[in-house]
Amino acid sequence: MNITAALRATVRGTVHTAGDAGFDQARRPWNLAVEQPALAVVEAADAHDVAAVARFARLHGLAVAAQPSGHGATGDTEGTILLRTGRLDDLSVDPERRVARAGAGVRWGRVLAEAGPHGLTGLAGSSPVVTVTGYTLGGGLSWFGRRHGWASDGVRAFDVVTADGEPARVTADSDPDLFWALRGGGGDFALVTAVEFDLHPAPVLYGGRMAWSADRAPAVLDAYREVTEGAPDELTVWYELLQFPGAPAMVAVDVTFLGEAADAGPILRPFEKVGGLLSDSRAVLPVADLGSITAEPTDPGAGRSRAELLTRLDDEAAAVLLEHPIDPLLSVQLRHLGGALARRSGNGGAAGPLTEPYALYMFGLAPSREAEAAVRARQAGLATALTGHTSGRKPLTFLAPGERAASAFTAPALDRLRDLKRARDPHGVLRSNFPVLA
Repeated sequence: MNITAALRATVRGTVHTAGDAGFDQARRPWNLAVEQPALAVVEAADAHDVAAVARFARLHGLAVAAQPSGHGATGDTEGTILLRTGRLDDLSVDPERRVARAGAGVRWGRVLAEAGPHGLTGLAGSSPVVTVTGYTLGGGLSWFGRRHGWASDGVRAFDVVTADGEPARVTADSDPDLFWALRGGGGDFALVTAVEFDLHPAPVLYGGRMAWSADRAPAVLDAYREVTEGAPDELTVWYELLQFPGAPAMVAVDVTFLGEAADAGPILRPFEKVGGLLSDSRAVLPVADLGSITAEPTDPGAGRSRAELLTRLDDEAAAVLLEHPIDPLLSVQLRHLGGALARRSGNGGAAGPLTEPYALYMFGLAPSREAEAAVRARQAGLATALTGHTSGRKPLTFLAPGERAASAFTAPALDRLRDLKRARDPHGVLRSNFPVLA
């Protein structure tokens, strides 16, 4: 029996290998600009399949790369078994305990839809189609991070399969080292089949987007700096330079506020003093509509991103951002951080405190190699011009293909993660998007 036949005999889910009609579709990542090779793709039927694949890989000297939805893929999967866990989609919400349990394939949109009617929210980001598990393993930079910290800070337990193929429930008490690593350290240490995490009160959520023509960008940035200088933790504001294909350049401000519109109004007034407002979608929102604020694509596409963390947003940094049109980029975004993200919690995970006050996120479409090269050059130019204002660290969840996990952690945290990887997975059975030993 050859190895692919043996793999098919091992699991109850679907196995795709080269030459199968569905193989290319099965191995495709979310970002279509990334080429993702694989020895085989297994669509796990359940957690038992996940354990069986881990044991099979160890027995045959192979590696397993788990991807529920393909977000964050880097293409570093040559010769691996690509494990799809999208079918592990059980979700339970306990409004009395303010706790949710999501299988590895559950996406944030479902969590918000079920938690919202109870006046609760999880610590979701801007996209409703990202899985809870993948997002949380990378730390999870939420709209509500300024109020509640990393999404990974709120995890109560992980259901996992170890590199030995053994199922386990990981908590702060049962395995403190692994629990620490999984909260923001990535997927290098276990195959997560479910995550149990805190929900937070959100009886009222106010948010939306304000947009102006690009000539208002300097005035809007001045207002942004003023607002974020003294913003309460309940308020998160993102500033975006936008250049959609075939449309005039724009500048936008995206807002969420955990509270009443009347309380947010005075804080956001500097934006209302900027003339020429083209649109304003701010309103009281159902939690389930959180993804509508930025309206990010919900289907795969080809693009390239790059992120940096800014240590300050002074006049010099502002001038760099505004000096030239962002073309060929689609967007240049500033996310206000701080608040709880900068404060180390008593049971903090590997993500650690995020002390830089702003994140810069640059994105461009990459439908061709020529377009991709132009996007990367523009991103590199902006990053270079801002060198004196960046820390050199990047959130794990924002790393791009070609970057290394080492950029996401402090030196002590990276050493601890590497020691744990060597101890828990000495045979290299598990391969995350950004391996800590690389």
